[in-house]
Amino acid sequence: MRTISTVRTALERGPCENTHAPQSLIHPCRKQRRIPLNHRLALFKGFIKARLSPESYLGLHLTLGVLTLIGAAWLFGSIAEDVVTKDEITILDVQIANWFNAHAVPQLTTVMLAVTHMHGVAGISIATFLFALYLARKKSWYWLLALAITVPGGMLLNTAMKFAFHRARPSFDNPLLTLATYSFPSGHAAGTTLFYGILAAYLVARIRSWHARSAIVVCAVLLVAAVAFSRVYLGVHYLSDVLAGCAEAIAWLAICLTAVGGMRHRRIARYGLR
Repeated sequence: MRTISTVRTALERGPCENTHAPQSLIHPCRKQRRIPLNHRLALFKGFIKARLSPESYLGLHLTLGVLTLIGAAWLFGSIAEDVVTKDEITILDVQIANWFNAHAVPQLTTVMLAVTHMHGVAGISIATFLFALYLARKKSWYWLLALAITVPGGMLLNTAMKFAFHRARPSFDNPLLTLATYSFPSGHAAGTTLFYGILAAYLVARIRSWHARSAIVVCAVLLVAAVAFSRVYLGVHYLSDVLAGCAEAIAWLAICLTAVGGMRHRRIARYGLR
């Protein structure tokens, strides 16, 4: 009876108020053992090392993908906010558009028309289809999956963005090129960023030379820049349109490559299959 009374009293007071209660009742009051500083530092170093490991499916590719996504999404959001609120960038947009329209050169106009038409919906679709055939022939199924969701998915996202913002295109008395669709964000800039982005990623993954890798990335950037410039020069987009199109595409590209790369690394880690 005395034991029962002691247990009942301990339960009524609570385990933190009893010093004479059985040990099984007072263990919540014990102080947790603090992890030594050197052990915590070791855990932190291990976490950073794992995030930077190119072999782990939660390693370097995930870290780079998340950082790229955050940066591109922030850039797109900032531009979109400035466009919606008609901030200073919209004034710069009009000034640049008017300057190019007033200083157009026939020879340069011809080149820019060729560049822009080559990278329209039809041009990007044909290039994507040919690249898909090459990947299928090489049996690069993960890259084929990445291509299949990156370019078509990114272009659908761009179309949805256009209808969400419904920004009118630049207007001139003597336009070089006239289009009736919405302007923000640029579909040409997005499409070229998506296609040349995944093509550059594929080539960089296959080549070990850092000089060759750098050359590939530079070429991809220059091609995207040329298409973006053609759209501004021809007066069918504002500067903010092409910048937002590139940012949107980079964010989507980061999502697709990170997701498919994570699937591949996880399969390798589990089954040792590539």
